[in-house]
Amino acid sequence: MTLAPDARPTIDAPDDDPFLWLEDVEGAEALAWVEAQNDKTLSRLSDARVAADAQAVQAAMDRPDKIPHITRRGGLIYNFWKDGQNPRGLWRRTTEAGYRQDTPPWDILLDLDALVKAEGEDWIWHGSVVIHATHDRAILKLSRGGGDAVVLREFDIPSRSFVDGGFHLPEAKSGVEWLDRDTLLLSSALGEGMATSSGYSRTIRLWSRGQDPAEAAVLFEVPADHMGAWGSVDRTSGAERLVFIDQIGFYDFVVHLGDRTGPRQRVATPTDLRINWFGDRVALQPRTPWTVGGTTYAPDMLLGTSLSSLLAGEPRLQVLFEPAERRALSSYSWCGGALVVSELDDLRPRFTIWTPGDAQWTPRALDGLPEIGVVDVWPLDADAEESDGTLLAMTQDPVTPPTLLQTAITPATPLVLRQAPRIYNADGLRVTRHEAISSDGERIPYVQTGPEAETGDAPVHLTGYGGFQIPVMPYYKGSIGQLWLERGGTAVTASLRGGGEFGTRWHEAGRRDRKYLSHNDFAAVAADLARRGVTTPGRIAAEGGSNGGLLIANMLTRYPERFGALFCTIPLIDMRRYTKLLAGASWIAEYGDPDKPEDWAFIRHFSAYHVAEAGKPYPPILIATTRRDDRVHPAHARKMAAKLQKLGYDARFYEPTAGGHGYGKDNAEAARFMALGAAFLRRAIGWEAESE
Repeated sequence: MTLAPDARPTIDAPDDDPFLWLEDVEGAEALAWVEAQNDKTLSRLSDARVAADAQAVQAAMDRPDKIPHITRRGGLIYNFWKDGQNPRGLWRRTTEAGYRQDTPPWDILLDLDALVKAEGEDWIWHGSVVIHATHDRAILKLSRGGGDAVVLREFDIPSRSFVDGGFHLPEAKSGVEWLDRDTLLLSSALGEGMATSSGYSRTIRLWSRGQDPAEAAVLFEVPADHMGAWGSVDRTSGAERLVFIDQIGFYDFVVHLGDRTGPRQRVATPTDLRINWFGDRVALQPRTPWTVGGTTYAPDMLLGTSLSSLLAGEPRLQVLFEPAERRALSSYSWCGGALVVSELDDLRPRFTIWTPGDAQWTPRALDGLPEIGVVDVWPLDADAEESDGTLLAMTQDPVTPPTLLQTAITPATPLVLRQAPRIYNADGLRVTRHEAISSDGERIPYVQTGPEAETGDAPVHLTGYGGFQIPVMPYYKGSIGQLWLERGGTAVTASLRGGGEFGTRWHEAGRRDRKYLSHNDFAAVAADLARRGVTTPGRIAAEGGSNGGLLIANMLTRYPERFGALFCTIPLIDMRRYTKLLAGASWIAEYGDPDKPEDWAFIRHFSAYHVAEAGKPYPPILIATTRRDDRVHPAHARKMAAKLQKLGYDARFYEPTAGGHGYGKDNAEAARFMALGAAFLRRAIGWEAESE
């Protein structure tokens, strides 16, 4: 239908959608609208300054002295590398001794740029699955344009070539694990009826060499309304054990153990309990109170026991970690048979190595790492059964570039492997932490980076996320340094409810009918910046992507007076139809189900597409997405921009053709995306003159 010029849909009639046609991603009418919007946006923003900014950001991303991120397989160091000469990238490897050299002698396994040229395909690297033990074959995951859907192709590493007649699966959301040289464990949404409502695989199949994958035996299947089926292989006990996971929703799953005939035993734990094992040792983390043997364990406790006792229904549990109001688990993983536990203690990093014993697990602090800033720790080896206990650690803060360290589960002095270059001039900048008071009195932490002196009119770049229990930490961001801080601006990172900074309680406080609180938190940080005399509302430029894009859209509709400009990227916005668009149904646990009246009653208030109305003091907004995003549908951004323009607002739109759920298929595209967004924000808050 078409609305009259003065008509608009309201919350009371949520399905009266005049812009439904923009959901046709490749439709002629939709693409004509997109191209016209791109032309308009680029004509207003693109100039020599943006081109120079994009070139500078790309140059930083392409620097030859950046850290090559690595993993070890079979004693060799693997890396995927992109730079100016190799925009699509090189898959390569070297020895451990070679990696420690200033210029490692890399052995090129695959030149993706050469493959793109030879095959005429828009290939983007999405990783590899290397066969265990021999490490001489791999299944490569190649995406067209950067989407989540991939083509699977078997690759012979010694000959540096694809295997003629080898394993090959057309484009789909798929995953595989090697069982042996001629057998794969396959999960794929390829084929009619094979996808769940979220777009992921419904089945786990046993795929033999030379077999049509559609005819491969189904070992495990989940209902279509579940999120998906996942399969993996566990060899940490010395024998092959298959793991079948029924992912019911984002935070609920059922685990089955079995063999090549299918599942044999369900792990009888609550569906919201996280589980991670190595051999016969298992770590458990309940999301809600869990009562075992008359003892109730609180959410986010970390518990250790044996897998055999758990399967027998008589686990002997030892508490390895106990949360507090501002102390939470960040992550945990197995390395060399020990459990590496990462925590955030009031956002400060802490690490403990737990070694299982016959009677008790024993702890040891992981020494030698910074106690402030951002520190991430993970195993060097890709395969847990091959690990010798070597760990990697990355340390950084907003003004200090990353340093890559090597350490171990046994006492060791961390060894510096690599230091990233300084991307921008941080002289005169200071990093401070503050807390805003949200609408219900909760204290919301935020980290501010900027000049020593507060002018009261600082141009502020504010970002946050607030969802899916993902913590947002103050990392070193070279692009923000180049495009904002180096020019005299201030950057702020907010830790909102809905995230994982303080564990499950923090997440629950910003989920479903409390999602609005994470948005209130962000608005509170903006207000606190003005209260403290750092800036004024008109000088605050806010940016967020994906779930953070929903956040930014709600700042537009709910708190327009607190911002000078907004940059909303790859966003969710139409919360009435999000479950019907691509992977949207998988996020019902986070947002609620709009098809249930009791859920729509609260979702409607943060569905910015429906809340937007005429006559409000909305600040200028740039809404950007990518056409190849097959996770968050580009229609969210398209429809919101179209509606805002229809209502008479200064809403600009940008949609490059590739990039997936990100900013571009290569560094050049990503740099241009970031440069355009930063230029829009700077100009909209009056910090920089508009393009002539």
